[in-house]
Amino acid sequence: MFRGNHPAKVDEKGRLKLPAAFKQLLDAQNVTEFYITSPDGKSAEIWPLPVWEERERKLAKIGTLNKMVKKYVKVTSYFGQQVEVDNQARVLIPQILRDKASLDSDVTVFGKMNYLEVNNRANFELDLPAIEMSEDECEALSDLINPAS
Repeated sequence: MFRGNHPAKVDEKGRLKLPAAFKQLLDAQNVTEFYITSPDGKSAEIWPLPVWEERERKLAKIGTLNKMVKKYVKVTSYFGQQVEVDNQARVLIPQILRDKASLDSDVTVFGKMNYLEVNNRANFELDLPAIEMSEDECEALSDLINPAS
């Protein structure tokens, strides 16, 4: 389970060194291959390949005739590439995604439960006020997590 935020850098060749806390979790599961993609081009998602393959199986059950699935598969294929971690714990972010999401230097790597999300740090910090949760949203979330018996 990935959680938290780890500041990092994407080098001039487009490689991201996986933060140590996340790398330890991946090593424990013997994960060395990933699918890196995005549903919108605003950030990169780094999926352990076995988790991504399970997602593909679920999408296949829904079927590619479903318009949402068709759009999702098209966009995530456009931005996506299967990659392998190198011996220095780095993964190559696809060029098209680096360009679109401005993943060219300082980034934030967020644990999003079963995948990692990579954002341009400056852009994310500019957008932060817009994604802060209201008091009502916090209460609604609490109700979802702790439903009344």
